[in-house]
Amino acid sequence: MTVSNATIPNASPSLYNEDLAPAKERNWGPFSIFNVWTSDVHSLWGYYLAASLFLLCGSFFNFIIAIGAGSLIIFFLMNMVGIAGVRTGVPFPVLARASFGIWGANFPALVRAIVACFWYGAQTAAASGAIVALLVRSEGMLSFHQNVHFLGHSGLEVICFFVVWALQLLIIQKGMETVRRFQDWAGPAVWVMMLILAIYLCVKAGGFSFTSEIPMDVLLEKTRDAGVPGEPGSIASLMAVAAIWVTYFSALYLNFCDFSRYSPDERSVRVGNLWGLPVNLMLFSLVAGVTTIAAYEVYGEVLLHPDQISAKFDSWFLALLAALTFAVATLGINVVANFVSPAFDFSNVFPKHIDFKKGGYIAALIALVLYPFAPWEGSAAVFVGMIGATMGPIFGVMMVDYYMIRKGLLNVDALYQENGEFRFQNGWHVKALIAAGIGIVFSSILPNFTNWLPSWWGVYGWFFGVAIAGVIYYGLRAADVRPVPKPA
Repeated sequence: MTVSNATIPNASPSLYNEDLAPAKERNWGPFSIFNVWTSDVHSLWGYYLAASLFLLCGSFFNFIIAIGAGSLIIFFLMNMVGIAGVRTGVPFPVLARASFGIWGANFPALVRAIVACFWYGAQTAAASGAIVALLVRSEGMLSFHQNVHFLGHSGLEVICFFVVWALQLLIIQKGMETVRRFQDWAGPAVWVMMLILAIYLCVKAGGFSFTSEIPMDVLLEKTRDAGVPGEPGSIASLMAVAAIWVTYFSALYLNFCDFSRYSPDERSVRVGNLWGLPVNLMLFSLVAGVTTIAAYEVYGEVLLHPDQISAKFDSWFLALLAALTFAVATLGINVVANFVSPAFDFSNVFPKHIDFKKGGYIAALIALVLYPFAPWEGSAAVFVGMIGATMGPIFGVMMVDYYMIRKGLLNVDALYQENGEFRFQNGWHVKALIAAGIGIVFSSILPNFTNWLPSWWGVYGWFFGVAIAGVIYYGLRAADVRPVPKPA
């Protein structure tokens, strides 16, 4: 699709390129929006987190309550940012200009891009791990895996990581339409494999069970480093599970408009979100819980990673099918959550020099550089909470600005004009930056780098960030005299 900047009066070349322009071609119906979520959720990390949270709940009933509550919150929040995308047709960094200023929007854009680079590396490492688990069935590969090491990993892990990393670059060659086509089959394919995995283990376990047979001492051992208050099954633990589940999607609360902007209407977004979020999230989480229980009954140990389970399969064919499916699933989430966003985010910094593809390449390169340090290794709950809390304040500022300050109406043309409504203080909106900065201090910096706050604070860091930044921003803007904006 080619869009001329003639459609935006007085558009500045420093703020505009074809990829950042308002979407004109809108063919992402409910099924494509649904598959944004199947691609995002159905990954090795998604399964790993769901299985980890299941242990914190202690029983299936508790798990359904906690995950169900979290999923409904996610549905509501995604509709908020998704509808903004439909109405304006702009990607996340351009939407951020309305609250942070035409140049200040680069701050939230780069924060989101850096987070995406971390997640890109984490998901790529998970996908390559599934391939490694398959290859080490061969004695020769196992020997190579055990005896050759560099960059802090085995030689086999490094090779598999690089191969998976490179494959993902091929998907973005044709732009967003290729992304849509890829996710439309990748997400459902993972569902099929997850069901096969669950059925296989249930058959080996001798039946299907919603009753957890995992002893409490094992649950305590497996969850002691999760940073979650209370023992598994307690009220405090269940509240933390819901909070962590909500925080897991913190990055996409910001940039879901990167996808919803291609939808023809708000109904398509709501219907796609309904099936893709509360319905799909609950079913996926249930399958993860059933699989975790069955794997414990079959193998006598708690296996949270799907590749750990598939590595124990007697059937080489099933192990191959599982490894390939999980690799494809992780490619799907990386493209949706961790490639598209930084591609737009980096493009927003230098629109004249960086387009969608170049922005994606930059993100992939940063993830590759991070690989030797593997900052994503450790507890799933801790990693999700720490990396997600940073983005809460940005979301709070943007949503307060769009819905409470501007009442859902935005002058889209001015988002691309250097001397328009969103210039604020020389292109930077100081009030938004102050509100977001204070929010980040309380959501991420203090709970992760000091002992000044209660130990449970970090679990709810994203929520505190949204609330603190949103309230401060609204207070700072409340006295402003605002002209009535021109509807999009």
